[in-house]
Amino acid sequence: MTRSCGAIMASLGLWLCTPAAAQDQGGVITAITVQGSQRIEPDTVRSYVGLAIGDRYTPEALDAAFKRLFATGLFADVTIRSLAGRIEITVVENPIINRIVFEGNKAIKNDDLNEEVRLQPRQVYTRAKVRADVQRIIELYRRKGRFAASVEPKIIQLEQNRVDLVFEIAEGQKSRVRQINFIGNRDFSDSDLRGEIATRESRWWRLFTSNDTFDPDRMAFDREKLRQFYLQQGYADFRVISAVAELTRDRKDFYITFTLEEGEIYDFGEINVESQIRDLKPELLKHLLLTRSGKRYNAKLIEDSVEALTNFAGLGGYAFVDIRPRVRRDRENRKMNITFQVLEAPRVYVERINIYGNVRTLDNVVRREFRLAEGDAFNTVKLERSKQRIQSLGFFQEEMEIERIQGSTPDKIILEVNVEERATGELSLGAGFSSLENFLFDFSIRERNLLGRGQELRLGATISSRRKQVDIGFTEPYF
Repeated sequence: MTRSCGAIMASLGLWLCTPAAAQDQGGVITAITVQGSQRIEPDTVRSYVGLAIGDRYTPEALDAAFKRLFATGLFADVTIRSLAGRIEITVVENPIINRIVFEGNKAIKNDDLNEEVRLQPRQVYTRAKVRADVQRIIELYRRKGRFAASVEPKIIQLEQNRVDLVFEIAEGQKSRVRQINFIGNRDFSDSDLRGEIATRESRWWRLFTSNDTFDPDRMAFDREKLRQFYLQQGYADFRVISAVAELTRDRKDFYITFTLEEGEIYDFGEINVESQIRDLKPELLKHLLLTRSGKRYNAKLIEDSVEALTNFAGLGGYAFVDIRPRVRRDRENRKMNITFQVLEAPRVYVERINIYGNVRTLDNVVRREFRLAEGDAFNTVKLERSKQRIQSLGFFQEEMEIERIQGSTPDKIILEVNVEERATGELSLGAGFSSLENFLFDFSIRERNLLGRGQELRLGATISSRRKQVDIGFTEPYF
């Protein structure tokens, strides 16, 4: 019996596999020979087929062996013949990739493309992996707004069964948003809604923005922006039924259509507060709410009220208080009845303060700015004040965060300060001319965080034809 598969290639064409006519119907294997292998040892090929001398073979067993060989991805062609117990395996190995080249790419650098593709030099070349990498490159260009991009892979045959893999890229122009349409909006015009979303229609004067290029992630963000806008205007039942982007035939522009269901306008109904914490009285908490009965419903006011209640609870040391607004919708009267539930939570104390990212600045320089100490009752106002004092040092980048982490017990909290240091040294050189002193030269150097101790050292010198002046200054802020 013979089983063979040949490859027909026309710029990475398709596989053509055909079974040959059976020469025998089975028997006992007396020998297994392997021909055509170059890099792969014959014993390795024999291990892939799953057959051994002494085994009985059948057409089904040879067919399974044939499939196992191709499943390895190592061979471009395989032939299996059985003649009176002798199994002859002839293989043509897939080539090894010598190098990968990108041509025609200008908008995306080679390094970015290399990170995207999975094939690498010295790996085995297979068409399936190449097709997968082509799709990855196309997806990368689509994320950059170039939906007209196309990629054609080609190979250059080299000696010793090696190939150069070339991805020829036609980037095309960025696919822009030609028009944004809305369906179902009664109370707000298309122009009003376009102003609420991030995506913009392409216009000739928008030269310094990328928001007029199509981005699927931005369109999903726009759906959320529309939802937030309507919820703030009292439309509690609003929903985006669909958001469809249609690409023009020339693949240069998109038409985006949002289908909306506005629903009815609601007002706030009954507003109540329920507290399971004895120290937080509902009567006191209710005065902190931003929602008012009879006023137009606004989902953001509910979020802001939860934040106000959380901050107030933090003043009393309840760092992990859980406040849940329970909404009861009265469709008949178009009212939204809200009950803010303050769930049971323990008063917490600062167990530990950890500082990360201060490579040069000493820990005590940061700790002395804290208005909270380990063992103190937690307080949100003191925590915010501590953050402001640390930022005012000028030693760290503005993106400083203080994370609250559950401590070893429910009534303890760990504060983690994550900082990123910035340069604190200054060097100044100057020169000038005066009719009295002729030429003047000025030099100064300043370090605001000397040896990471938070101290300041200044050294300055002024030299002219008539005077020489040296200034030295040292500041210890906690003297």
